[in-house]
Amino acid sequence: MNTGVIDQSANRRRRKPSAAKSWLKAIELTSRIEADPRRLFADMVEDWSERQPDSPGLISDIETFSYRTLAERINRYARWALSAGIEAGDTVCLLMPSRPDYIAAWLGITRVGGVAALINTKLVGLSLSHCINVADADHIIAADDLMAVFETAVPYLTRKPKIWIHGGGSDQASRETNIDAALERMDGSKLAPAERRDVTINDRALLIYTSGTTGLPKAASISHRRILNWGGWFAGLTDASPEDRLYNCLPLFHSVGGVVAPCSMLFAGASVVLSDKFSVGRFWHDIVRWECTLFQYIGELCRYLLKAPPSEYEGKHQLRLACGNGLRGDIWEAFQTRFAIPQILEFYAATEGNFSLYNVEGRPGAIGRIPPLLAHRFPAAIIRIDAELGVPVRNLDGLCIPCARGEVGEAIGRIGTADAGGGRFEGYTDAAATEKKILRDVLAKGDAWFRTGDLMKLDEGGYFHFVDRVGDTFRWKGENVATSEVTQAVVDCPGVVDATTYGVEVPGADGRAGMVAVVVDDGFDLRTLQHHLSSRLPAYACPVVVRICAALDTTETFKQKKQDLMREGFDPRLVTDPLFSRDPGSGAYLPLDAATFAGISDGSIRL
Repeated sequence: MNTGVIDQSANRRRRKPSAAKSWLKAIELTSRIEADPRRLFADMVEDWSERQPDSPGLISDIETFSYRTLAERINRYARWALSAGIEAGDTVCLLMPSRPDYIAAWLGITRVGGVAALINTKLVGLSLSHCINVADADHIIAADDLMAVFETAVPYLTRKPKIWIHGGGSDQASRETNIDAALERMDGSKLAPAERRDVTINDRALLIYTSGTTGLPKAASISHRRILNWGGWFAGLTDASPEDRLYNCLPLFHSVGGVVAPCSMLFAGASVVLSDKFSVGRFWHDIVRWECTLFQYIGELCRYLLKAPPSEYEGKHQLRLACGNGLRGDIWEAFQTRFAIPQILEFYAATEGNFSLYNVEGRPGAIGRIPPLLAHRFPAAIIRIDAELGVPVRNLDGLCIPCARGEVGEAIGRIGTADAGGGRFEGYTDAAATEKKILRDVLAKGDAWFRTGDLMKLDEGGYFHFVDRVGDTFRWKGENVATSEVTQAVVDCPGVVDATTYGVEVPGADGRAGMVAVVVDDGFDLRTLQHHLSSRLPAYACPVVVRICAALDTTETFKQKKQDLMREGFDPRLVTDPLFSRDPGSGAYLPLDAATFAGISDGSIRL
């Protein structure tokens, strides 16, 4: 491993390309993928390692990999997978923090036909065990300092995979197999043809977990083709080159932070700076220290930066572009102006989705559009939805009804191939979950469309605008939260008789915060609820507001009614039931009165 200091270089800002040029470059780069079905992303890294072996590919405070080192590390992981008996299609779970070796691991495992399941390191207990069980993996690579987290899932595993400790040094690492020692025994040179197996772009490479619209996390199937397409599209649209350096502080177990951000830069021979987490106080210092020219964002990150006091480094950067999703229109121009960012590339994409939107023109508040030259290849539509039931509204012929311009509905994408006027939907490991995301007989009998679960509207200029999530999933702290999972955890708590979970708007915050309405008996205790939920759910999924009700309304078919609860929110002037908000420091639920609500509303109290 190379852990040296990065050489400083001259200012890398350059002229912003036109929107048409960006689109054409993206099309050009991705059009080459189908020409050689056996050329995987690891092959692109190896090509760059021969062209610029000493250039930094992946950078962090923990370790830095030049392209040569990265290529060798990928090959070591590939040979480790072969030596461990991992067959084509077998899954290896990765439970590791964000660092260069994480990317080397999944690139190496997938290069020889293995599948890497990218496990959310924030999960615990049942949620964590569910993700491991869904992967049906024989092996898991777990960071030494995450073994305690892994142990919370062990009692619920349907089978126990072989554990490989990464970054060992503890007694636990000495008792179990040490992946670092195993890799040191492997050769880092090019793989022989016989070692490559018959892996093509059609094969599954990754499992990336998404909450979808209901239930526990689903494992979305990501093919090698999809990885190459993501890398090529964003390399083209960002006009990336070997002189670029992108700052990425998003989790590597997510599709954007773990695949889109690094692969777009590695596709172009550029560098990626990996931070283990987002820090408001460290952000601009890191941007300047590493001489970054781009950074990857989510909307919440931008809002936090805008609210922060001025930093001595925020005006010293060399940025030419910020790329991400979720930057809302109410802060777009203020964010771009304060931090002097020449270009913002907002996009929309779902991990398992079959179409994407890109706002190459930098139109504030829009998530993108489909340019006319691509409309025939990637058709998308917005259809009317019953707000209460979350199902499409159909006409007398049984077909869905397209929304008019400015009308809010669910965004959908036609399933098919680009040549036949559609996008691929690779689905989940669960066939039933896959089928639930497919809408049939939409605009014509026999057609099939992917349901995004997102409410959008289309403006007169053809730009899409995100409005909200459909049904039982809401987004908070950059994460999609399934209300059914939260509700199940709540009702399992002693003293809870019934519960329903929903998202509520919080002034000045992106997404919706989790709120739970509960019916309780004499055995209920808020401290017990706090500790119970902390052991069952990641922090972002724990409800931030609790409402104690005498009863919960249901429909005739016993489905919980949430619309009135969502409309009332947690304003004490509208809600007479007892309300409690979660203290962000201690996690304790404290009474929410008029003064607390006022503090939340003006931003002095943050949930």
